[in-house]
Amino acid sequence: MTSHLPKDHPAVAPKKVGVLLLNLGTPDATDYWSMRRYLKEFLSDARVIEIPKLIWWPILNGIILTVRPKKSGAAYDKIWDREKNDSPLRVISEGQVQALKAAMSGEENVIVDYAMRYGNPSTQSKLEALQAQGCDKILLVPLYPQYSAATTATANDKAFDALKKMRWQPAVRTAPAYFETDAYIDGIAQSIEDGLAKLDFEPDLVITSYHGVPKSYLMKGDPYHCQCYKSTRLVREKLGWAEDKLMVTFQSRFGPEEWLQPYTDKTLEALPAKGIKKVAILTPGFSVDCLETLEEIAMEGREEFMDAGGEHFAYIPCLNDSELGMQVIEDVVRRELSGWL
Repeated sequence: MTSHLPKDHPAVAPKKVGVLLLNLGTPDATDYWSMRRYLKEFLSDARVIEIPKLIWWPILNGIILTVRPKKSGAAYDKIWDREKNDSPLRVISEGQVQALKAAMSGEENVIVDYAMRYGNPSTQSKLEALQAQGCDKILLVPLYPQYSAATTATANDKAFDALKKMRWQPAVRTAPAYFETDAYIDGIAQSIEDGLAKLDFEPDLVITSYHGVPKSYLMKGDPYHCQCYKSTRLVREKLGWAEDKLMVTFQSRFGPEEWLQPYTDKTLEALPAKGIKKVAILTPGFSVDCLETLEEIAMEGREEFMDAGGEHFAYIPCLNDSELGMQVIEDVVRRELSGWL
């Protein structure tokens, strides 16, 4: 049979469905220039820093990008995966992709990959790769259980920026926040039980530390604050704990503006004086362990608590690419792919 297509017609791949896991990002290395490139992209995002550029850019380029790369590089160096010469965020993200591929192996037309909002692998490169493999439908899955404009929205923004440049755009879905789904609440609750079972002490208090955002974001209508509190409440109810056994705090603030409170570091410093000297802490707003969990909480948080008179401190890891973590991600993906498979 003679094809009706001209001989020079571009190749068209068989149709597939793409699943792209999206996370914040990571530098390629811990040296000054690698850190500077990463921080510039991150801190230039108007979703993250909602300060007029006329004010922010001189501060960013004149002060922060001169001083911060060295300090941040030293922090990243503490957690860097020496064996793979890579950041834990990227290493674990690759593990999540492989685990999800295995879980979705019965769906032959599904292709799974991941991308970063800042740094590599870039969202644009991965969208282009999925399209080249025949994906005319793509599900974007921002791995942020709680929605914030500074996380979920900006991850989607980056994807939409890439889509604007595509002549043949795929159909696109964006997965919603999953802060109250049964799979997520069950996974966090089980991770707490498993983590506590490994300890040689019983905590006086368990803390759920979420990444902070300026209070002004809440006042502008960002739902993040309320979703964090609801996640912790649902986990506490799942565990059957009293209200004073599990608390919410917010970490990672910078600058003079007021952020969501209570602050994690100030809380850890104050607890021993109140007689609470044994704590366990987890970061349920992060799907993957990274600088803000491994260095800021597991290392700096421990030091702050113990220096203030604490006796026992334990960090419970993120769900990562564990069986519990992958059950959460697979639950989101299968639900949002409904009608496409």
